[in-house]
Amino acid sequence: MNVEIFTLCDAATVDAAGKLNILGSFDRLNAPAEPVVHMHCALALKLRFERVEEGQKKFRLAFVDSDGGAVMPPLDGTAEVRFEGNDSTSTVSMALGIQQLKLPKFGEYSIDLAIDGRHEASVPLFVKPAIAPNPPK
Repeated sequence: MNVEIFTLCDAATVDAAGKLNILGSFDRLNAPAEPVVHMHCALALKLRFERVEEGQKKFRLAFVDSDGGAVMPPLDGTAEVRFEGNDSTSTVSMALGIQQLKLPKFGEYSIDLAIDGRHEASVPLFVKPAIAPNPPK
């Protein structure tokens, strides 16, 4: 299995043909104060599997702070890996919406992906205080 795309973004969709659409990928938030509440975002994933990996896969996405504490409950689900014809690989695309993401403090967070109980990838999210613009002189 290969993680081709794993990103936090403003919005994501997967169409009926399996095409993943991503808007506004980011890894940084700036906010005036903590806690930080991000009203809406999404996770976009595209995973490529080899033919020997065909079948049902369990996935878990965990959003954690720098100490490993959960920021929100983990997202658990399943995905079916299917192949068309003689294709040597197949992809699974996912778009998962997150509403009102609460980040208790400034710092570094991680979104961790596990497939069938094995850690496969992580992406960071850096949350920092907004810098006030300098007033004109």
